[in-house]
Amino acid sequence: MKSDAIKKGIERAPHRSLLYALGCTPGEMDKPFIGIVNSFSEIVPGHMHLDEIAEAVKAGVRSKGGVPFEVNTIAVCDGIAMNHPGMKYSLPSRELIADSTEIVAEAHAFDALVFIPNCDKIIPGMLMAAVRLNLPSIFISGGPMLSGNLPTENGFEKIDLSSLFEAVGKVTGGKMTEQELADMEQIACPGCGSCSGMFTANTMNCLTEALGMGLPGNGTIPAVDIRRRQLAQKAGEQIMELLAANVRPRSIINKDSLHNAFAVDMALGGSTNSVLHLTAIAHEAGVDFSLPMVNEISQATPQLCKLRPAGDYHIEDLDKAGGIPAVMKELGGLLKTKANTVSGKTVAQIAAQSRVNDSAVIRSKANAYSSTGGLAVLFGNLAPDGAVVKRGAVAPEMMVHQGTARVFDSEEEATQAIIGRTIKPGEVIVIRYEGPRGGPGMREMLTPTSLLAGMGMDKEVALITDGRFSGATRGAAIGHVSPEAASRGPIAALADGDIIKIDIPNGKLDAELSDKEIAKRLAKVPDFEPRVKTGYLKRYAEKVSSASTGAVFG
Repeated sequence: MKSDAIKKGIERAPHRSLLYALGCTPGEMDKPFIGIVNSFSEIVPGHMHLDEIAEAVKAGVRSKGGVPFEVNTIAVCDGIAMNHPGMKYSLPSRELIADSTEIVAEAHAFDALVFIPNCDKIIPGMLMAAVRLNLPSIFISGGPMLSGNLPTENGFEKIDLSSLFEAVGKVTGGKMTEQELADMEQIACPGCGSCSGMFTANTMNCLTEALGMGLPGNGTIPAVDIRRRQLAQKAGEQIMELLAANVRPRSIINKDSLHNAFAVDMALGGSTNSVLHLTAIAHEAGVDFSLPMVNEISQATPQLCKLRPAGDYHIEDLDKAGGIPAVMKELGGLLKTKANTVSGKTVAQIAAQSRVNDSAVIRSKANAYSSTGGLAVLFGNLAPDGAVVKRGAVAPEMMVHQGTARVFDSEEEATQAIIGRTIKPGEVIVIRYEGPRGGPGMREMLTPTSLLAGMGMDKEVALITDGRFSGATRGAAIGHVSPEAASRGPIAALADGDIIKIDIPNGKLDAELSDKEIAKRLAKVPDFEPRVKTGYLKRYAEKVSSASTGAVFG
């Protein structure tokens, strides 16, 4: 066992003494040491109950003869971090989570790992660590939050965090009172769990199943459901099986499983951030998965689900409809069905044991919302290295759009223009210098997109940025424009009044400018001056790669 490095031999007597101080017994020195990597936090609603999940995991480990040790890593709540400088730290936290997990696992010679994430950057950060360490590993998330029930004249309306962000736009546009907004605040987030729509956290927890690293139900069983605790205990038991069989992440996460994750992502219409995170995981695993390959999968995969913010259903509805196994069953031959999973079963075996319980939530391929996937990667003279849009959440009339540019060099400037109602229908808002290096940290920008939606302008105005959007964003919001402005990408050459052409069905994002004119303008752009000159963000900006390659440390 790897843990013998800290517990076997006469020279390990000091190590054993320290382990006895933890409450270990001499008999446990002959058992596997299992690290329980928990992101429990009292400031993140999605994580406030993870101490209970950890206790269930530890019970499962002990029942199968292992010795569990709970350790912790950081977590950022993107909703709380939104629309202020704190959001600059969200994506960079992913690298810290991966690095800190590597440190604690290697320093204490764990034999295997159980990962307990729940929110946006924690899941991919832990997946990156799992692949890097390549110790037997399994994931058990904290599960999704339930939706809120807002009383109406006709009963109740299901709402969630994105409803609240859009309500701010309604108040700004005079369509809702401040008292109505205050009433919604009390209801939208009714308890623990990751926010209840197909936002980034739930997208990534669902895709962990598709990758094969989580047991069936990992992505959809609600946080408050007793099945969540039962699944956690089962994960603790299963890690011992994986250790005994020497099943490691690199034998599960490969080109086939990444294909499956992207295909399920397209069927779900998941968050645009999933492209950023899955490419980062692929990079860590040494698997070539370029953005054009993502488009190939999207072109072949129908969108079967429309969950919030693209539709009216929530993750609790997807769970009742059969969850990710049912989605995989419906996709059938579009998946690499021989791919292995931590359950010990192949994708085909998991799909065979499932069924679609609600064809309104999970449509058949014959009745799909679209013959192509819910995400698309766009290329053109504004995005030579690609840009990403949640195609399934774009209004039909905005799938092809041409408009004049309104250019802003920060999220704050654009937000003020929207609140000030200076944006005209038909325009294309450009927010630049918000990329991985330029931000730094590639902030999510849910505030401007939700303001537009709340004001009823999401079907009239498009938005492009080298930053990111929340999974709760809807409308013609195109992010991850690469190369970014801080790296002299073409987006840095844009000026107010330039004509921008968006053609989502054909994967195009262009400015009505010649290559010569773009080059001429870029030559006049001054050298980028970093916005943050101290601390972690300074070091992050110096190391981070383009969004087109996952915004990883180069």
